[in-house]
Amino acid sequence: MVRVGVIGCGSISRQRHVYEYAHNKDVEIIGYYDFKKDRAEAMAKDFGGKVYDTADELINDPNIDAISVCVANAYHAENTIKALDNGKHVLCEKPMATTLQDCEAMVDAAKRNGKHLLIDQNQRLTNTHKRAKELIASGDYGKVISFQTTFGHGGPESWSADKSSNTWFFKKDAASFGSMADLGIHKLDLIRYLVGDDYATVYSKQVVLDKKFEDGTPIEVDDNSVEVLTFKNGVFGTVTTSWTVYGEEIQQTTIFLQKGIMKLYADPNYSLIVVKSDGTVDKFQLDVIQTNDDVQQASSGVVDEFIGAIKEDRPSILDASDVINSMKAVFACVESNEKGQEVNI
Repeated sequence: MVRVGVIGCGSISRQRHVYEYAHNKDVEIIGYYDFKKDRAEAMAKDFGGKVYDTADELINDPNIDAISVCVANAYHAENTIKALDNGKHVLCEKPMATTLQDCEAMVDAAKRNGKHLLIDQNQRLTNTHKRAKELIASGDYGKVISFQTTFGHGGPESWSADKSSNTWFFKKDAASFGSMADLGIHKLDLIRYLVGDDYATVYSKQVVLDKKFEDGTPIEVDDNSVEVLTFKNGVFGTVTTSWTVYGEEIQQTTIFLQKGIMKLYADPNYSLIVVKSDGTVDKFQLDVIQTNDDVQQASSGVVDEFIGAIKEDRPSILDASDVINSMKAVFACVESNEKGQEVNI
């Protein structure tokens, strides 16, 4: 039995981490911490476990084996490193941290303590994305030439626990990034996973088009972005993110190969479609991707993967030591936007 504590009791914690822990037979939830104590108390009431007065009290509890870090981006590294140094395994929310130095420090802490550190890059685990990777790796459709991928929804204020346009997601000191990293890290990481290579260059443009705080002033981070990326092997394409898709959430990826076009989550009936160069079509109905509109639906697989890696003491597809390479692209996007030019990764 893996005994778990949770730091941060917002929406991602309630609707993903704790919900999935509660449905894993190998987990005992020990307790929670949130700076808003009522959130932790509500979690304990709904899922069982105790409430801690401080994050350090939870981290130092010898009865806890593993911790989920579900706080604002700016506090990921601090809590993760403390937990690892106190002998806990850690599942940290994305984006991993707000600086490359902090990401590296997190990976180093996991290594020196011999503990597992996983990052919640859940899109690697969908059946459709795993099947797409297998098909690309098979070579049956030829090599990847280019890609287009988009992630957009109506914004985190409808998802965050306080349901307010003053959410921490919109504040530079707490979030550091906007839609580019909140949504874009999923797609930057996904394309790396599918192509099986690392990025070489990026040009990023990040803008605020519509989002405002409650007082009417523009938010402090981007609500839309476009990234133009090149891999080391020459594959070229775009990542588009948006918090201003006021309607149906969009998550679609198109991979252009030498012998066809692969469409992921672009069709309501088939989650993976390959239109081959000879005109024939391969269709697969594998799953339905999770959206912010889905509450406590089927497991994302992240918690099961985390617990499995701990119990089996094995490497994980979500290991921070690999995800850090996707974060390098995020930080290059920030630099590119600031300089207004292409940046080498």
